[in-house]
Amino acid sequence: MDLIYWKDTERTGVVFTGLVVGLLSLFQLSIITVVSTISLGVMCFTVSVRLYYKILQVLNMGDGVHPFKAYLDLDISFSGELADQYTQKTIVTIVSAANSLKNLFLVGNLFDSLKLLALMYLVTFLGDLCNGLTVLIIAVITLFSLPLFYKQHQAKVDSFFAGIQAKIDNVMDILHRIAQGGGPNPDPTPGGAKPKTQ
Repeated sequence: MDLIYWKDTERTGVVFTGLVVGLLSLFQLSIITVVSTISLGVMCFTVSVRLYYKILQVLNMGDGVHPFKAYLDLDISFSGELADQYTQKTIVTIVSAANSLKNLFLVGNLFDSLKLLALMYLVTFLGDLCNGLTVLIIAVITLFSLPLFYKQHQAKVDSFFAGIQAKIDNVMDILHRIAQGGGPNPDPTPGGAKPKTQ
């Protein structure tokens, strides 16, 4: 979350630039070439820094502390309980996704299946315009842009989407009443119709 919200500008810039450049490289090179080249670059950097610190130690100009000691000592292991917890969450998520896909493709709910059908039809047009790699690059740029934009303009964005949601709810209500065989339109008079006075 700190990366997405650009709390550390330098670190986020390095990660964001690396992701975009790496994905753009896949347009011209294979993924094996990209991964091996990036790994080679990282190894050249780390070995050079390690040798530099070693030379400083030999010349008595350094304290001999490993330059990456903080990262080497970083504990990234999971306890057994935490690993079981993540495993259970992953299994529950996979089973839930499988059940949702089963209901969608086997028409468990006609309205939801029709929505998926329309979405897949629109995705075919997206596939004609660009490939999956282009979509992935756009997704990365969006991931690093939209959260910060929303944080800076939250009130305006919330107001805009509230208006859209109100219109969507109105259309969904009309479609729901049509699907149930229609019905009387709601009385636009505030408080409903008033009885006629004699």
